[in-house]
Amino acid sequence: MVLALVLVILAVGSVIFHIWTPWYSTPIASNWGSIDFAIDITFWITGVAYVIILVFMAWCIYKYRYRPDRRADYEPENHRLEWWLTGITSVGVIGLLTPGLLAWNDFVTVPKDALQYEVVGKQWGWNFRLPGKDGKLGTTKIKFISDDNPFGINPKDPNGKDDVLIEDDDLHLPLGVPIKMNLRSLDVLHNFYVPQFRAKMDLVPGMITFFWLEPTRTGTFDILCAELCGLGHHAMRGTVVVDDKTAFNKWLQQQETFATLYPKAAAGDTQLADNIKGPEKTKTVLSSREISSKKLVH
Repeated sequence: MVLALVLVILAVGSVIFHIWTPWYSTPIASNWGSIDFAIDITFWITGVAYVIILVFMAWCIYKYRYRPDRRADYEPENHRLEWWLTGITSVGVIGLLTPGLLAWNDFVTVPKDALQYEVVGKQWGWNFRLPGKDGKLGTTKIKFISDDNPFGINPKDPNGKDDVLIEDDDLHLPLGVPIKMNLRSLDVLHNFYVPQFRAKMDLVPGMITFFWLEPTRTGTFDILCAELCGLGHHAMRGTVVVDDKTAFNKWLQQQETFATLYPKAAAGDTQLADNIKGPEKTKTVLSSREISSKKLVH
């Protein structure tokens, strides 16, 4: 009897806590209300199932409690009950999956007129790249990354000369414009996340991932890394500012391009590490072999 009462209190308390919880979602600031809808559907289905199961368990504990004047019946199979449970479970699973699949389809279907942005993650900070006047981002390669070219922009690609480079954790977005975020990591796994946008995606080393969004209100929001990426993970934060058209254009005019910020790299004058030849490289290789030999001897 006590256990049955505890289960009922647990079910009622869970519902009350969910209604008056101190944890709540931040006000949405993008087009991804469908993600909130999918979460709400998940809460309703799992919440109703949770309460029904707890109340049913409490009823069974009370109804079929031990009494000396009766014995339990052995019924190993009940086909009717199994069909009911299979049908109800199937409906619940479909209800859980369908909203998420529909939202995901929209999430990866980028509008053709979306602006191309790039987010570059590294331990432990964010850099950003915006297209210049040509509206196109230049191509990048790992071998071009250096102190004179931290984004690894291909100097032979004319589309990269006017790319706007933001070597800061402060990104500005225009209001009401669809934006495709191309995500790139320079070291380990990161995750670009702005809670108010309801949009997040992993930055996977060696590949470019993406998602898109359309800001729906102006404001300043925090950028978080939602993937444990090392000791400084907690400090990998940034700021995204959604501006109206006038304010955004004013901010954009104050930013530096690849050609003005790194003129030598943009002109292809810097030497690539992969292209180093001659005695210095040979000496480095021989030194490595000598070290390996000494380790084997010892």
